[in-house]
Amino acid sequence: MKSWDINTVDAEPGKPRVVSSSTDARTIVIHLPEGERLTDHEVHERAWVVLIAGEAEIKTAAGESIVGGPGLLVEFDPGERHEVIARSEIRFLLLLTPWPGVGHPNTMSLDQKAEVRARAAEH
Repeated sequence: MKSWDINTVDAEPGKPRVVSSSTDARTIVIHLPEGERLTDHEVHERAWVVLIAGEAEIKTAAGESIVGGPGLLVEFDPGERHEVIARSEIRFLLLLTPWPGVGHPNTMSLDQKAEVRARAAEH
């Protein structure tokens, strides 16, 4: 068994802290000061956000929005774009599964990565 006190994990503002990672999942603690945000992004995995401290607003690219405090749990489908905004200083847990998800750069060969970079450079 492994355990962590998420309230005391050393996660500096703006520097997410991976607390556990395996082929099944990755768990990350994120600390954001008031007014900061985890900007609009998407991940290849299914993602869960669990608010541990503070108040946050969580938005999707589809226009959905929710505001909550400690205990708020939000689930995102793989590839679903989202943003986390700190309405006060916040600490949250981000759980990604499976890790890494289909299409994640860690699952690509060097040739596949080079092809993706070349396509991106065209834009």
